[in-house]
Amino acid sequence: MPQLRTIMTDPAWRPSQKAKLLWTVHAVLAWTIPFAAQIVWAVLDSAHRGWQLTVFLLALTAAGLNIGVVPWWRYAVHRWEITDEAVYTRVGWLNQESRVAPISRVQTVDTERGPLERLLGLATVTVTTASSAGAVQINALDLPVAEETVQRLTRIAAQHRGDAT
Repeated sequence: MPQLRTIMTDPAWRPSQKAKLLWTVHAVLAWTIPFAAQIVWAVLDSAHRGWQLTVFLLALTAAGLNIGVVPWWRYAVHRWEITDEAVYTRVGWLNQESRVAPISRVQTVDTERGPLERLLGLATVTVTTASSAGAVQINALDLPVAEETVQRLTRIAAQHRGDAT
């Protein structure tokens, strides 16, 4: 059995540069509902302006961090790599997770593209394995990179004649 490389070294590849824009847009969209709710509260309740200002400033600070810092931090952390032996990923921004999925455990390889990903020419590759930890996802890849990754994983997995259980 081939020896898996140590996970102590970072996986080699980053997501697409456009990942930062994708994650920024997701964050902006997520903050529209809380700010809309604050506007409704301000219109319907003029008796609590002090509390409204406090909540607005707290939300503005949190939104600013979530929109202005988190996408770049995530991009700095997210890594992925595929070798003939395994799929390696590192994800997260506050809580970081490193995963190693041996090729012999790969069951399926899928590509997913949501509306924003399609607009930006990105895709997510999901590698389903025989693991209780669940599938390994490689997020925000340029579409040609994602398609080549799926083809490469399919070729490599076909060479390993395990039962993926």
